[in-house]
Amino acid sequence: MTQPVFDGHNDLLLHLWRAGDRTGRAFFEGRAGHIDLAKCRAGGLQGGFFAVFVPNGPAEPEPDDGDDGEVLEMPPIGTVGATQARRGTLEMASILIRMAAARPDALRLCRSAAEIGAAQAAGAIAAILHVEGCEGIGEDLDELQVLHAAGLRSLGPVWSRPNIFGHGVPFRFPSSPDTGPGLTDAGRRLVAECNRLGIVVDLSHLNEAGFREVEKLSDAPLVATHSNVHALSASSRNLTDRQLDAIAASGGVVGLNYAVSFLREDGRKRADTPLATCVAHLAHMVERLGEGGVALGSDFDGALVPEGIGSAAGLQNLVGAMREAGFGEALIARICWGNWLDLVKRTCG
Repeated sequence: MTQPVFDGHNDLLLHLWRAGDRTGRAFFEGRAGHIDLAKCRAGGLQGGFFAVFVPNGPAEPEPDDGDDGEVLEMPPIGTVGATQARRGTLEMASILIRMAAARPDALRLCRSAAEIGAAQAAGAIAAILHVEGCEGIGEDLDELQVLHAAGLRSLGPVWSRPNIFGHGVPFRFPSSPDTGPGLTDAGRRLVAECNRLGIVVDLSHLNEAGFREVEKLSDAPLVATHSNVHALSASSRNLTDRQLDAIAASGGVVGLNYAVSFLREDGRKRADTPLATCVAHLAHMVERLGEGGVALGSDFDGALVPEGIGSAAGLQNLVGAMREAGFGEALIARICWGNWLDLVKRTCG
């Protein structure tokens, strides 16, 4: 039995943008990376948050997905210019809009839980537009209004670099996520406006100080679309039990990130990471968040993932690993689909 999957985070749009594919042709023709139409059909991927992420420079290479066994450690990350960020944000958003217009039978841009349900019923992939790192949005938030009108329903104020809204958590192992200052005044205004508009605020790349500020400011459920358990893998990108408890108290959701560096106890980049490691993170999340707070957030096309998954085509292998670990069918259905749908309904409508 194929379990439908709604994914909390992928970087397909960045993959297509870097390849100069402004229409998503490679996706429809089965020639993309971790995610294309054929792989989605094979693995049961029927929806997800499609991220817009502007890298530091046009010459920046693809993420290093090599299985080199090294501990993930990156040098300090710089900033991206506002003009470059606005252009890249609009170009990547337009790719998703063009894809949905060209093939509504295969993919639809969704703004609500009802539209996700309609897309699933029609056999189309339900795509929610997400912005990861808001360098393309100015302090006056004009761009936010335009993007919301175009379909934006989720954003992360920062990636793992500073911007006008706050400070992202750097990639360090081992490290606490408590790495510096949190939100700026502009970041606090951004959170308030997202609450007003019904836009999910993603905490995945925000450091602990910023997390605490959103926790105090936001009247919406706290969400980390693609993060793991710090108690099991001491990466700065992962969530402490205190953070997980805060998300649970808000009725929020965390999506499991498949990036092996954020899964493994030793923090190493090894594709032979067993699926049991993914399940261990899921089990810990269920314990802290409850059955309604756990979901999936692959980071497809943005990270090295376990070879047991490999791509969207291998998602049912993860489902099988959950079954083997004793997860019941009702819980699996919530993790794979229902909890994201419920979160979108409560936050976006």
